[in-house]
Amino acid sequence: MSNKHEGGCVCGSVRYATRGDPLRVTVCHCTWCQKRTGTAFAVEPVFNEDQVEITGGPLTKYRHISDESGRWLDMEFCPRCGTNIGLTLEWRPGARIIDAGTFDDPSWIRADRHHFRHIFLRSSQKWSAVPDGVEKYEKHFAV
Repeated sequence: MSNKHEGGCVCGSVRYATRGDPLRVTVCHCTWCQKRTGTAFAVEPVFNEDQVEITGGPLTKYRHISDESGRWLDMEFCPRCGTNIGLTLEWRPGARIIDAGTFDDPSWIRADRHHFRHIFLRSSQKWSAVPDGVEKYEKHFAV
């Protein structure tokens, strides 16, 4: 796992580094992710905890209980500037999601190289096209 990618928040208080490829890249179109990102979907590379090192901080957490599954999702963000850094999930212990837009250069995340999954397409915005040839789910893939 030699490929290292760095990122952080807008103000620079929180920094992180990931090592290796993500397990997958989830593109979530749920209404909660639309609200937390302020756009049509969240692009979320999923890593094992030991692939991610967070420096600076500490991160502030907001615990959301899913109205669909009843499980928690901890949204982690910079306490100074509010940048969403990522999530941890009750249903996936040991995993850490990093929001793709927080990488210094997110261009390394590529659909031709990584396993992409689009989820919660039932709430996707009509003006947001989903590419052909990717894994697609109307709800979550684990439901």
